[in-house]
Amino acid sequence: MILKKLIFGCFLVLLPSMVLSQNISGQNDFWKRVRYGGSLGLGFFNGGFNASVSPSAIYPFSDEFSAGASLNFNYAKFNDNKLLAYGGSILSLYNPIPQIQLSAELEQLRINRTFEATPVNIEDNYWSPALFIGAGYSNYNVTLGLRYNLLYRENESIYTNALLPFIRVYF
Repeated sequence: MILKKLIFGCFLVLLPSMVLSQNISGQNDFWKRVRYGGSLGLGFFNGGFNASVSPSAIYPFSDEFSAGASLNFNYAKFNDNKLLAYGGSILSLYNPIPQIQLSAELEQLRINRTFEATPVNIEDNYWSPALFIGAGYSNYNVTLGLRYNLLYRENESIYTNALLPFIRVYF
């Protein structure tokens, strides 16, 4: 299973370079076309809270398809547990029509978790993968939507649940 994830991740990372290598005359325009921005995430539930900030850069291959990479910073509090996570992700965005954006994102986070216990706190540090699929309403620069983590595990995830709202902004 891990080998399949690794191969899939390598394919997604190499996909932009394979596509770009076909367009030699447009290499000077590459950095001019890159769009910068990112997303914000927020989740609330009884006894819990999660917030995320993900600055990113995407390259529009066409009016419909973009792909890029993102850094991820997350903080969560579940009852007496506190989690801090950081990592990166690769993402692809598809707009079948200008107002609808579909997305896929492979994320890898390093989780630093603290359990408040007496007499000492317990710390747990580990890696946590996530594979999100999402859909949102898009205006050229802003997309509001929901994404679902296909690899969600309640006891290990920094997210409150598998379904999360998001806001993405790119300039």
